[in-house]
Amino acid sequence: MQDLSTPVQYLKGVGPGLAARLLRLEIRTVADLLWHLPHRYIDRRQIDRTGDVAVGPERSVLARVRSCGAGVIGRQRRPVFEVLCDDGSGPVVAKWFHFREDYLRRILPVGQWVLLYGEVTQFGGVKQFIHPEIEAVDDGTDANTAARLLPVYPLTEGVSQRLVRKIVAVAWDRFAPQLTDPLPPALADHYQLIGRREALEALHFPEATTDVAALNARRSAAHRRLIFEEALLLELGLALRRAQVEQRSAARIPWDPARETALCSCFPFTLTVAQRRVWSEIATDLQSGRPMQRLVQGDVGSGKTAVAAGACVQAIAAGWQVAFMAPTEILAEQHRQTLTPWCAQLGIPLALLTAKTRTAERRQIVAQLGAGELPLLIGTHALLEDDIQFARLGLIVIDEQHRFGVMQRFVLHQKATCPHLLVLSATPIPRTLAMTYFGDLDTSVLDELPVGRTPIVTKHYTEVQRVRLYDGMRKELARGRQAYVVYPLVAESEKVDLKNATDMAAELTVAFGPTYRVALLHGRMETDEKAAVMQAFKSGDAQILATTSVVEVGVDVPNASVMVIEHAERFGLSQLHQLRGRVGRGMHQSYCILVSSNRLGDEAYARLRVLCETTDGFRIAEEDLRLRGPGEFLGTRQSGLPGFRVTRLLEDADVLREARDAAFQLIHDDPTLAANPALRTAVIAHWGERLQLGQVG
Repeated sequence: MQDLSTPVQYLKGVGPGLAARLLRLEIRTVADLLWHLPHRYIDRRQIDRTGDVAVGPERSVLARVRSCGAGVIGRQRRPVFEVLCDDGSGPVVAKWFHFREDYLRRILPVGQWVLLYGEVTQFGGVKQFIHPEIEAVDDGTDANTAARLLPVYPLTEGVSQRLVRKIVAVAWDRFAPQLTDPLPPALADHYQLIGRREALEALHFPEATTDVAALNARRSAAHRRLIFEEALLLELGLALRRAQVEQRSAARIPWDPARETALCSCFPFTLTVAQRRVWSEIATDLQSGRPMQRLVQGDVGSGKTAVAAGACVQAIAAGWQVAFMAPTEILAEQHRQTLTPWCAQLGIPLALLTAKTRTAERRQIVAQLGAGELPLLIGTHALLEDDIQFARLGLIVIDEQHRFGVMQRFVLHQKATCPHLLVLSATPIPRTLAMTYFGDLDTSVLDELPVGRTPIVTKHYTEVQRVRLYDGMRKELARGRQAYVVYPLVAESEKVDLKNATDMAAELTVAFGPTYRVALLHGRMETDEKAAVMQAFKSGDAQILATTSVVEVGVDVPNASVMVIEHAERFGLSQLHQLRGRVGRGMHQSYCILVSSNRLGDEAYARLRVLCETTDGFRIAEEDLRLRGPGEFLGTRQSGLPGFRVTRLLEDADVLREARDAAFQLIHDDPTLAANPALRTAVIAHWGERLQLGQVG
């Protein structure tokens, strides 16, 4: 095998053992290795004399080994390997406290010239390097041969910088000629991009004249080229998927104003301007004759279910069936409870299907679906089962869509010829992320909360303020309100010292009983048990709900006015915002208390401050994206989208916009990339089988 897809284990110096360790860095092939880029650079161009080197970080000296050996120091008899070096101007010492003596003796024999790089400290009047980077050189008379910029790569256990640099060099020497450039020359010229091979070489083997500040800031011409290419390949896939959808025909579903009025009369609230605007956008899609591919995102409590109900009612009125899929049983049950009274007033039958649905009821659902007698089916992943077949599926609604993978959505699509798709997200998605990862979807934003909602007051308490916390909870409970208390664990863990829902439910019972009843809810419960607990809380029979993050979405109890989140530092910002959104759903002033340990790091404290300072989900999402990256934020590893190796969404927004514009223009001019075969090949390689799922969205 002689191409870039060659498994990395066949490179000289690798083998199966090292290949297994490299796999932890997602390096499987030679191509993966060459795209495993340095994340910073060491500037070794300034080499000091050993007698003049100053105390401080990132210093380099070129010196000759005078003596070396292992020993012990201090009262604890700590092992140490010490090397005495000088260049004739004065001595320096290099020390290792974690070492392989045979290795160090082999590469640092007396008389060897060596380049030392690292932080210089002073002990007992002698300058010393602790665990420096070292490089043996042939001749100390020519410092220029050792003075260079040194790449620093992301590593994993059992893989050293020296080893990565070595195998990258081996791969480059053997495979660099195969690095063809997929970008059309006119496109590269227009955006002033250097070549692919030139960019990779500049990053793996930077010349001594390179601006190291630009490299470390990822603002070099080489970085820009590879960021643009990576973003372009992603956006071309999205553009191709959108083009595939736009070429297909779908049922024209008229938007009946009388049906809209009838549905609105069922609501116990008045639609916001934002909800009516999104209805109008959906109506345009449904009547277009092309399959709707629309993402509706809105902050917690913005009314996405009512918007989705409008689309469902119109599709059903036109004679079509609707599949409404949610990621959890609790959320699916919540949608059933919300939609049931509205549908009942309009004479629309519906059913709920989950993994826990009884066999007899399931058989009835299957029969009614196949006969076209059940217009609306709400459910979880159970909707994907082979026996769930619709007679006339025309609309698919997916809530919390980023929790489903592309393959799961594809299975649901296969149950219809060309259905309309409406996906909902209660996690506000930053504009850059929405533009990048949902470029094949039309996006609607619910940027308005229902009239009468009072902003939630958010406060940060530490463990020492627990008495104050419980006093505040008692005041709200005495007013007739209810409270959630959320924990990160279900039961005690031997590995993690955190409060858990099971034990703390008992503690809360002691603290608040017998006046107030405490109920326990978590994901390990059976469906009927969870339903009974939620019903007790909704009805007011239980005043405090001790729970895990299973209540993050889909739980609506307007009387609940307190949300306490224990170990808040353990949750992501967007998850905290979702949990906070379980309160503030009624007319009463609501509170969210973030409880953390007494000692927090600066970053953890800053994150919690963001929650206390704003209820703007988009601002919170931007901060969450900055801290966690898109893979964690959206779950892109399971969503079926190619990831980024080079690109950082927030930092590289300008290049992403350029790449998006270029991609959609290319597909407009050349819908199948037939005129750009090299680029077409690169897109297929980047996306793999995902491009076969173009109709999924």
